[in-house]
Amino acid sequence: MTAIERNGDDFVVPASLLGEAFGLDEAETREYMRDGTITSRCEVGHDEDEGRWRLSFRHKDRVFRLTVDAKGQILSRARFAAPLSQGAND
Repeated sequence: MTAIERNGDDFVVPASLLGEAFGLDEAETREYMRDGTITSRCEVGHDEDEGRWRLSFRHKDRVFRLTVDAKGQILSRARFAAPLSQGAND
């Protein structure tokens, strides 16, 4: 399984893992992360989800979501379609 690293309050997710989820190669994934075509969001768990983080990545109308623990261990993963917001690029 691909390792997710913890860097302070942030997580570093390998481009290969994101590329696999979105059907992109690593170079495309890195480029799309830099130019904002792939966006990310990190949410901290509270109450019963304490000690867990939800990392969500969006590319066009697709979302790849990981739930990880404090060590970066992947607890769950999901891929699903999300509606394009108005004005979103294809």
